[in-house]
Amino acid sequence: MHREHGFSLIEMAVVLVILGFVITALILPVTAQREASSLRQTENQLAIAQKALIGFAQANGRLPCPATFASRGVEAFIQQASEGGGECDPNAQLLPAATLGIQPVNDQGQAVDGWSTSVFYKVAQSNRGGSALPDFTTRNEMSLVGMALLVPEIRVCASSSDCSETSYLINNAVAVVYSLGSTGPQVLAGAAPGGADEQVNLNNDNIFVSHDIRASDPNGSFNHIVTWISPYVLYNAMVQAGQLP
Repeated sequence: MHREHGFSLIEMAVVLVILGFVITALILPVTAQREASSLRQTENQLAIAQKALIGFAQANGRLPCPATFASRGVEAFIQQASEGGGECDPNAQLLPAATLGIQPVNDQGQAVDGWSTSVFYKVAQSNRGGSALPDFTTRNEMSLVGMALLVPEIRVCASSSDCSETSYLINNAVAVVYSLGSTGPQVLAGAAPGGADEQVNLNNDNIFVSHDIRASDPNGSFNHIVTWISPYVLYNAMVQAGQLP
């Protein structure tokens, strides 16, 4: 008589554990490569957005307003000027992809980052004279008011716990363009943002936080990628285009 031998439960468990280690070792590098690729794609998209915004200002004498989630990438106003532009819809938070002619976009016409999440955009709405409409989003208003009197009011800080009129990365940004990073899909689906620094970027005011991506931080995790336009970069480009004296 011959007795057939099979694997014992212990031997099978050992094999499964080893397979688990092997699969994990294979998956982690692939995941890291995908994240790095998404980050590079997002940084490139934000750089393209900056150039497109400056080019738009050179051609139109103003910056565009943000788009809403329902406007399919078209800038949104609550009051338009006869000469072009006007006061932006306060609920509009997205980069106006259709207005700028930017790709790629999702099926709602919204510009997307490397994680296929909508790219966000904020533009200064200050008014220092001229018409009753904002200086930076109304056609020729910047030229009418004059560079010396323009006051872009967007502030970007390195931390939400140390952000004031004397502590900042820039205190007079004209516009901010930013991605919610790898956790963006979850945040837009209703999940809570990672920490205090991320929450600052989501409350739709003129204060933003920008620093490197951190999984662990005193102010919580931070996955956003934030960039901005300095007024001096914008003014120089518009002077070269003949839009500012």
